[in-house]
Amino acid sequence: MRKIRFLLSILILLALFLPSRVVRADVAPPEAPPGTTLLPGEAVTQVRMVAETVTLTISADPADAESTIAKTEAIFTMRNLGAAEEKMAVRFPLSFFNGNSDGFGNFPEIKQIVVKINGQSVSTRREIQPFFNSEMSYHERDELPWAVFDATFPPNQDVTIEVVYDVYGYGYYPYEAFNYILETGAGWNGTIGSAEIIVRLPYEVSGQNLDLTSQAGYGGTSPNGVLSGNEIRWSFKDFEPTYEDNVQIVAVTPSLWKKILGEKSNVEKNPNDGEAWGRLAKAYKEVILMSKGWLRNDDAGRELFSLSKDAYERCLALLPDDPLWHYGYADLLWAHYYFDIYSSSQTDTQGSLPAALKSLQTALALDPDLQQAKDLLNFISYSVPGAVQRNDDGTFTMLGLTATPLAPTPFGGLPTETPLSTPAAVSTPQTLFTTPTVSLAPAQPSSSGKSNPLCGSAAILPLLFGLIWMTKRKI
Repeated sequence: MRKIRFLLSILILLALFLPSRVVRADVAPPEAPPGTTLLPGEAVTQVRMVAETVTLTISADPADAESTIAKTEAIFTMRNLGAAEEKMAVRFPLSFFNGNSDGFGNFPEIKQIVVKINGQSVSTRREIQPFFNSEMSYHERDELPWAVFDATFPPNQDVTIEVVYDVYGYGYYPYEAFNYILETGAGWNGTIGSAEIIVRLPYEVSGQNLDLTSQAGYGGTSPNGVLSGNEIRWSFKDFEPTYEDNVQIVAVTPSLWKKILGEKSNVEKNPNDGEAWGRLAKAYKEVILMSKGWLRNDDAGRELFSLSKDAYERCLALLPDDPLWHYGYADLLWAHYYFDIYSSSQTDTQGSLPAALKSLQTALALDPDLQQAKDLLNFISYSVPGAVQRNDDGTFTMLGLTATPLAPTPFGGLPTETPLSTPAAVSTPQTLFTTPTVSLAPAQPSSSGKSNPLCGSAAILPLLFGLIWMTKRKI
């Protein structure tokens, strides 16, 4: 906890005193080496890629159940359109095709790759070579590691090349992304006749276990994919690939979705198992609470919120004296209120905030030392003026059960004045817990009328407390 407080203090000081800068791009997670189509040698070629079929089968890594791996099988049909035989060293990139790193300055490589030509295995060699200069690619490194193999293309004959390798997913839990890069196929002669990109998951795919609307923060699943059973498929015809044709799938981490399926099976077999209902509710909640600090709010996200809410209510009907599940339910309702209602200045017609506070009140009545409930209530006191009052003596008073919280100010900061009148119905509010008092003064606009570099920093305070809160969510 001391480390968290220290880091928080440093971040607040940086936010207050460093001048703001223009953000050039959204923060992206570290990437894994993407799957990439074949590239020819450096010379101009008459060989055309007539067809390619790529299948990514996503599953848990046999060596690490918490990691996700995609076995990639790519079949290419090549045809020499010229009158003379061509021999060349065909190559396949083993690391980032565009020169990016994994976000930490490292360049991990695909460890093992198997190649067959017309059904016969061929040897590959690792070479460092320049990157093929695709017009639409952005690259910083001039050289990349490649798997290189020799191939012969007789005139007017089809040659089949099979490439098999594994790649890991990348991203922020609870989502993982897998890429397949088509733009490098522009190095072959003419257009690509057809391409089928197939991604298989170990269960039925749906909008609930895929990110179709870029909710995860680093681009969503590529559009125009057809969902069928446990597959999502993209089809292309007679095209000259650019970066816009590259394919990405962003899916809920398979181990988490398998947990959901397992708990659904448990409650179907035993609907009176309150713990199973709680575990199911928590798993649904994990899917919609994005790691970068917001609530998934697409149609599928709202469906998952309703499923989580229903599961928590079933859990609490069976286990009314369990403080942790009361906290877990409050955690869900608070996230819904803060990210979906309060942040967009909507009216809390469903009473999510009072319900969350009531559940926290019950949790602390059952276990006055429940730290998760105290942490969440502390965050609420910073985030929503009028919901929870922080008293001069270090105690907290819950007002949001009867009072209407103030509307958020620009940038998400606290208002200059925070009236906290106590209604008669709660003239002696219940003291929930004590904590050291922290004074937070909001930044004021510059009198000159120019933008004050401190103004935007007010938004960082609830966000920082939110990040700490999110790292400590357990139930």
